[in-house]
Amino acid sequence: MSHRSQSSEVPIAKVAFASFIGTLIEFFDMFIFGTASALVFNELFFPSLDPLAGTLASFATFAVGFAARPLGGVIFGHFGDRLGRKKMLVLSLLVMGMGTAAVGVLPTYQQIGIGAPALLVAARLMQGIAIGGEWSGAVLMAVEHAPPGRRAFYASWPQCGVPAGLVLATGAFLLVQLLPQDAMMSWGWRLPFLASTVLVAVGLYIRVQISESPVFQAVRDRGEEARFPAGEVVRRAWKPLLIAVFSMAANSIPFYMATVFALNYGQKEVGISRGTLLLAVCIAAGLQIFTMPLVAILTDRFGRRPLLLVGSVLTALEAFPFFWLINTGNTFAVIAAMVLALPVVHALTYAPMSSFLPELFETRVRYSGSAIGYQMGSMILSGPVPFVAAALFAWANNPWPLALYIMAGSVVTFAAVAVARESYRDDIAAAGKAELSRSQAPVTVS
Repeated sequence: MSHRSQSSEVPIAKVAFASFIGTLIEFFDMFIFGTASALVFNELFFPSLDPLAGTLASFATFAVGFAARPLGGVIFGHFGDRLGRKKMLVLSLLVMGMGTAAVGVLPTYQQIGIGAPALLVAARLMQGIAIGGEWSGAVLMAVEHAPPGRRAFYASWPQCGVPAGLVLATGAFLLVQLLPQDAMMSWGWRLPFLASTVLVAVGLYIRVQISESPVFQAVRDRGEEARFPAGEVVRRAWKPLLIAVFSMAANSIPFYMATVFALNYGQKEVGISRGTLLLAVCIAAGLQIFTMPLVAILTDRFGRRPLLLVGSVLTALEAFPFFWLINTGNTFAVIAAMVLALPVVHALTYAPMSSFLPELFETRVRYSGSAIGYQMGSMILSGPVPFVAAALFAWANNPWPLALYIMAGSVVTFAAVAVARESYRDDIAAAGKAELSRSQAPVTVS
């Protein structure tokens, strides 16, 4: 049976919605950790350090999750390319829920000493491994079920789960920070982590009802699964892998600069209230839920590369204005800064990624290739952002190095995308084959 006929039997909207819900939940879990890292973890888990060192330690703990994400990409990618996309989607959501719930019940440094930050790191590692498998599984289900000419649009649904998760996470902390300070620091911060268990249960119920990717099922029916997908990606698809890694720079650096570091910077250095900063992020992320599909529609019409190249240039141009607006301390200017950073430039560099990255790799290694590329890029380019930004600001006592940091990421992505071929007209069953290094023939399972 052809890919088109199989796809027509599956309601693509149902598949895309299931991908959206799961991604929303997993990134909600990740973002509540990031928000807590900026606002409370330094005092609860690193109180013996001076304020700067405590902030750096808290951001380093946040970065630990990114270090674990490539491992998650390898593990989930291996079994996703061997056993199927659906099973890995369910498992990644379950692991993420366990890691997040664990944070909600952790004792603090005051209660058990050095064991508290050690347990926090362990829980963060679980989150990182789960996220490592989530993104690729979700977008692959959408991409491989989607009709021709609509892949970017439907793949943007799980992408929308990222800002939607950010809205929920920011909104959750916006509510709990209304508690008295003592209550917020003693038990209020735990509520978003514990509430995640309810969302995970809903997500699992939805995900178990969707069907396997027809494109992968066709590979499996022919007995063409890769024996060691990660090894085959590194050996035969090293060029698209490098493109995938470095194409992440322009969306990763400004996103975590705005959603994690700026919360701490705006509060400590500019004097903006915690509530104002959280509200600004919440508004901007809410708008991005709608701008992401709009960018995806343009991506289906004009191609992946044009949108990513334009987005890289605009990201570089917004770097200094972002900090100029934040530094005014004016509420409307802060909201404008976040709107510029998230629903405008980040949408342009992030929405096309859910079709651009999967199309770099052939079906039999697509889960592994897209997961490893995305998560390696996240580890190298996303995880260090709050830590590096805090260190740069401490060195210069001025945000200008941070703007240059964003601009450097834009240059890296522009170069990576410029050497990639356009793939938006490719059939998904054949996509990625033209990118392969032909140094070795594929290894198949008889």
